[in-house]
Amino acid sequence: MELEGSCHCGKTGFTVISNTPAPFMRCYCSICRKTNGGGGYAINIMGQYKSLKVRGKEHLKEYRAIRDKEIGDLCGNIRYFCGECGCHLYAYNKEYADSVYPLASCIDTPLPVVDPVKDAYYIMRDSKANWAVWPEENKHSFEHYPNISIHDWHVKHKQFVKDE
Repeated sequence: MELEGSCHCGKTGFTVISNTPAPFMRCYCSICRKTNGGGGYAINIMGQYKSLKVRGKEHLKEYRAIRDKEIGDLCGNIRYFCGECGCHLYAYNKEYADSVYPLASCIDTPLPVVDPVKDAYYIMRDSKANWAVWPEENKHSFEHYPNISIHDWHVKHKQFVKDE
């Protein structure tokens, strides 16, 4: 499935092919919350890095979060933002070089709907801000990371989109 994404001001945008477009995982870690999450979380989906086409690259800014401030350990993800409006567009991690992780919030293409109680995953509860909503009735709640990949969740829930 081809996804189109853009920043708010329109100076940059991208297209990417995704087999895993359902926005099912809400991450409440401090990095996601502070770099994107107006609701206290961010939702990343996954695309094929080799298909990523970016327009307005000259407007992109990169950011690598510090995972451990005491020792200066950098997070593996490189986050890409519009340098004009500040919109977080996607993340890339060289350790997972075949994939890119667009933020669901910047995708302009209609995405599949995920049931927030039965199917959505809520992760990094121990990092959640006290004011952020964590639906207690949800079926998939994790202190840290779940034992399922983005790919495997899509297969399990019959949301995997095969290449055309």
